[in-house]
Amino acid sequence: MSLFSKARAVSDHVGKYMALYAVLVTLTAFFARGSFTSWINNPGFLWGSVSVPNLLMVIMCGMGMTLRFQDFRQVFLKPWDMLTGEILQFLVMPLAGFLLCLAFRLPPDLAVGVILTGSCPGGTASNVMTYMARGDVALSVGMTAVSTVLAPFLTPLLVMFYTGLYSDSIGGAGITIDGVGMFIGILKIVLIPVFLGMLLNRFLSAFTARLAAVLPLISCIGICCIIGFVIDYSGEMLLTNGLLIILVVILHNLTGYLAGFGASRLLRLAPERRNAVSIEVGMQNSGLSTALAGMCFPGMLLAPVPGAIFSAWHNISGAVLANILARRASEKSSRSGRDSGKVSS
Repeated sequence: MSLFSKARAVSDHVGKYMALYAVLVTLTAFFARGSFTSWINNPGFLWGSVSVPNLLMVIMCGMGMTLRFQDFRQVFLKPWDMLTGEILQFLVMPLAGFLLCLAFRLPPDLAVGVILTGSCPGGTASNVMTYMARGDVALSVGMTAVSTVLAPFLTPLLVMFYTGLYSDSIGGAGITIDGVGMFIGILKIVLIPVFLGMLLNRFLSAFTARLAAVLPLISCIGICCIIGFVIDYSGEMLLTNGLLIILVVILHNLTGYLAGFGASRLLRLAPERRNAVSIEVGMQNSGLSTALAGMCFPGMLLAPVPGAIFSAWHNISGAVLANILARRASEKSSRSGRDSGKVSS
């Protein structure tokens, strides 16, 4: 077996068990202090450039290599399905995050992290889960691409609006948001790397086609490093707030799935498109949330934590949901086959 084939096999394995690895990394980072902070974001380490933003830039460039400029045609080919997904993405998830913060009276730093996670675009993991769920992968990829392009404009506006509203609601001091800095951060961390990846895919397609086989491995390693760093860095504070954060993150994620599925059903979308919208809405680019929280809210030590927990959790819930939806699709297909057999006989 060639080195490339071995790397592809490892990539397939890690991608399949990403949820398990995310949980293991979370537990390791929590109980083995310094296991990630000793080398990530540490200028004195041998690889001093290993940082959360740089890791995310590598992941986003890899995402770009899986996209084509033709993917944006989904906006015109399926405008209503696309519009449904984008409205839910940037309406339901930020609002749900805000309402959960109110319901649990979260401290400002946690509230910022939850609202920021809800205001981020969809993540690449949703495309994989949509494929596993036998959903419309083209629609999922198109939604991810469009929400990523919209993020530099919508994410800062939504974060400023809902954090201001939350501050007023709890009667606390105003939370300072650097909207311009967040806009520039999203451009640097997300949009530019994605665009570079798409250019590589356009002009070096043979290279990116071979590299695509190991991109899941690169993404999984990057996400696990980000999760590990945040949990390691915030370990002491998680002892007092951990269960609350986990509960809020789970409810936030499930709200996205239910809203996407319910709205798609009301609009009578085809089952495969309904699956795509539901998963896309519920699975956020939580790695981006974690990176932005660290960059834009350096004084709020717990702000990156909801994004890190979300990264670990949505891989678990997404895999479970994808299996349920795939099983339903398989059962429906079997029933249709039996019914058509009865008719023909």
